[in-house]
Amino acid sequence: MDKQKDLKDLLIRIEDQYGNKCLGDSNCKIDSNTRKPEGFVEIYEVLENNKKKIIEKSNLVVYLGRETLAQLLTNINNPNVASGINDHLYWLGLGNGGVAEGDPFNPLPPTNLDTELGNDIAISATDSTCGDWRIDAYYKHPLDSITYETDIANDNSWIVLKVTTTIGAGDANGFQISEAGLYTAESDEPAYSPGAENFHLFSRVTFTSIVKTSARGIVFIWYLYF
Repeated sequence: MDKQKDLKDLLIRIEDQYGNKCLGDSNCKIDSNTRKPEGFVEIYEVLENNKKKIIEKSNLVVYLGRETLAQLLTNINNPNVASGINDHLYWLGLGNGGVAEGDPFNPLPPTNLDTELGNDIAISATDSTCGDWRIDAYYKHPLDSITYETDIANDNSWIVLKVTTTIGAGDANGFQISEAGLYTAESDEPAYSPGAENFHLFSRVTFTSIVKTSARGIVFIWYLYF
């Protein structure tokens, strides 16, 4: 089945950016009068009348993600860091641990020291393009694409990467998804499964719970600003 035909219900747009206001442990505050890349998430749900319901949430590149970037920049492994110079941004993980217990509408903000999702969930038991196999299912989904975007709104002051990932109708069903994370690893080969500890969290976002069923697909659009 064509994945794109399944993706008619939900579009999650994530803007995950660098800036001195987004390196703390709490949500970033965006000045509505100016567009500056300081971190927020927009969730678009396509309704029957083609209108979109929008929810905005902040997002965070975690400390481990910045440690990974430092190693890539210097080509020197830091022995105190789990990731290494061969890590690259290849995978996306999903979880249901992004909200307060018993309150699916109360997201818990990611923190700078997060090294994993609150509670990651299985994505597919049959799709071998996925990775991180554990007992009976894969827990990581490959990225569809990474492209460069023009930052016209800020006079091209930032380098923008657009990371797109499609979670199909057959993926992660039966869960209330409330968090997602971008992960680095040494390979993006199909079925890549060197052990969960070899996937390293780069960035995490939490949001109100989304019930995932076979009747809907989800598209994550994640923007990284440098």
